[in-house]
Amino acid sequence: MSKHICHRAGHICAVVVLQTQNVSSKCNISTVTMPVQSLPIRDSAFHVRLLHQYLILLKKYPILTKSVTSGILSAMGNLLSQALEAKRKAKEGIPVKEIDISGPARFAIYGLLITGPVSHYFYQLMEVLMPTTVPYCMVKRLLLDRLIFAPAFLLLFFFVMNILEGKRWADFQSKVNSSYWPALKMNWKVWTPFQFININYVAVEFRVLFANMVALFWYAYLASVRK
Repeated sequence: MSKHICHRAGHICAVVVLQTQNVSSKCNISTVTMPVQSLPIRDSAFHVRLLHQYLILLKKYPILTKSVTSGILSAMGNLLSQALEAKRKAKEGIPVKEIDISGPARFAIYGLLITGPVSHYFYQLMEVLMPTTVPYCMVKRLLLDRLIFAPAFLLLFFFVMNILEGKRWADFQSKVNSSYWPALKMNWKVWTPFQFININYVAVEFRVLFANMVALFWYAYLASVRK
């Protein structure tokens, strides 16, 4: 009797083991059929990767990144000015000179050493002096930029360019007398709407970049004014 029961128990255990093996076998089969790798994802566009890299550099090296960006775009503005000038002369039948490399070099130095650092600290200071909690802060910021910063920064541009060009003090005075006021009036016309958006709606870490994009065409104008 006991042998019979043990035999039946052994048979049941054997069945359970076999069923367990069958289940494991099925699980193994289903595991084999599962994909082991993700489907390939299409690479991001170049401009997206470039923007991502810029944001990383902006976070790690804010002043240096803004300065280098300003230098590059300032040089491109001068090249744009020379290209437009060459196109105009070609239409008028005037001989066109080769590109003056010293022009973009001077503008790159100015953007790297002056525009980038000065703009960075100006926007940071503006946030401290005129936070969003101040009444009429949007108007006050615009007046600070247009009536104080813009005239001083434009005068600094004429002064530094005069030094980089190796000219005398008398040349600086002559250029200021003939070109400063027209350039300042053009600055007020061109920059005022852009700066209103920039200092009130653009995040402070991106304001130099926003201004540099506008400055690409502004420096093209200034390069033509200084000729």
